[in-house]
Amino acid sequence: IGYIFRKGEKKQKEEALNSLPENLSKLHRDGYIHIHDLDAYGLTYNCLTFNINNKFPYYEYKNLSQQRKILKLFNFYKELFIKMGNEQSGGEAFANFDIDTANILTNLGVKNSKTNLSLIKECISELMYWCNEAHDRMGMVSYYVTLNIGLADTQYSYQICEITLDAFSELPSEVFKPNIVFKVKRGVNLEETSPNYPLLKKALECSSKKMIPTYLLCDSKPNINIDPKVLAIMGCRTRVVDNIFGEKGAIGRGNITNISINLPRLGLESVNENAENKYELFKEKWLGIAKQSTKILLDRYNRLIKLESEDFQTNRKYNLWIEDFESDETLEHIFRHGTLSIGFIGLSEAIEILTGEKFYLSDNSMNMAYDFVKFMRSYTDECVKKYNLNFSLLATSGELISHRFCDIDSKLYEHSIFNKGYYTNSFHVDVDSMLSGFEKISKEARFHELANGGCITYIELGEAPIGNHEGLEEYVKYAIEKGVHYLGFNFPLDICNECHFTGLLDKCDNCGSIDIKRIRRVSGYLEILDQFTKGKYLEANNRKLNYYDNSYRRC
Repeated sequence: IGYIFRKGEKKQKEEALNSLPENLSKLHRDGYIHIHDLDAYGLTYNCLTFNINNKFPYYEYKNLSQQRKILKLFNFYKELFIKMGNEQSGGEAFANFDIDTANILTNLGVKNSKTNLSLIKECISELMYWCNEAHDRMGMVSYYVTLNIGLADTQYSYQICEITLDAFSELPSEVFKPNIVFKVKRGVNLEETSPNYPLLKKALECSSKKMIPTYLLCDSKPNINIDPKVLAIMGCRTRVVDNIFGEKGAIGRGNITNISINLPRLGLESVNENAENKYELFKEKWLGIAKQSTKILLDRYNRLIKLESEDFQTNRKYNLWIEDFESDETLEHIFRHGTLSIGFIGLSEAIEILTGEKFYLSDNSMNMAYDFVKFMRSYTDECVKKYNLNFSLLATSGELISHRFCDIDSKLYEHSIFNKGYYTNSFHVDVDSMLSGFEKISKEARFHELANGGCITYIELGEAPIGNHEGLEEYVKYAIEKGVHYLGFNFPLDICNECHFTGLLDKCDNCGSIDIKRIRRVSGYLEILDQFTKGKYLEANNRKLNYYDNSYRRC
């Protein structure tokens, strides 16, 4: 089945490219841009945060016992992930998994008794196992599931959040999905005196073992004026908030599509043309590519809204988007709420090409980098007004393109940036920068407000910080102060396949086996290192730790 999928996927991608004007398809083929999810072009959208409470099928639970209702609910979740995973091309998320699950169970008459909570925990554990074991999405891949938690507002939702964290923490290290995002909010869980602080502490303890959860910082500058309950992370970093057609927030909304632009290519072209002002030429070149990319995004959107509601049967049955699929003759009223994103990769390399220095080591280069990202954001803001659609700027993870772009460009130009074999994600500082964790946060934080389509900052740790969740909490609080929207922690997680011993292993310290499974963060999700794309594999092996500098924290 996997072979059939790959063969069909390749053919579908080629047909999609061939359906575009040659000048547009050539941009993708030549490596100026990457059109993501090409196999889904004109057939579906990218990702969605479920409006789970809109049309929940309570009638199906009538006359069931409380235990049967619990079992049926989590089976419903799994079936929903399966059906939606094959009805769209990307991730699927709950904005408030703890709150929503508690509300549904309450409406079903399921009490938060000790017996019921024990069964709920078993069901959550089983769902997590399934997220790791199921590889039948489109015949061969797993489902991209994200659970946002942390803002529990009742005893029941507090208990659901608690057992979700406990379940994930207690499962073996081999269980590294789904992606769990903990929302951090003053007055709710940030301070020691806040009601949900024990949940934040539990989340940090879990992260110190398994790199999950990651942290959505609701009081940072990009998020402070938005109701935290409508904030959510979709997949590895997608952010959906602003909406010119209605209320802000992620619930019932998603990303329609995104295109990423190869910044180092444009930098290389600019310096090789011996222009008087290389930076201004660089911006001109980007603007030309962005305008062409916008044509592709609009073409894809216009094809999507011409489809029938019958093409989205699960969406239609449960009204998972913000509006009813049946309330209009066309789907434009649904998908206008989604985002069209222009992404970018390789800001670090592009600025190095233009200036000869790493952007994060020089104030002048840092200011240039910031000015350029601001320039890109101003363009997407103009597109919102011009086309009356929700355009956004995405800080691309680069999972599929970090090596693809680098490989294409290295055949056209000579430069030291090609030596490592990949381009750096979005606006990130280089993974081998060896900056302190606090300094890395400070350098990247200013870009978070500009990348309104999604972004993340990672801190690279040398080993699992088990027993030092207080240090992670300091990073979280510092990131909020500096304006980081979304924060994660990385460290090597190695598992012996023979005896399941974990640690940082060349060979197993317990049994001596060299059969080691290495789990790393590829973008936002965790994956097995051997399954990384070439660029991400090279990047992972080049990562250096961001050390803890207490003097920097006090400053």
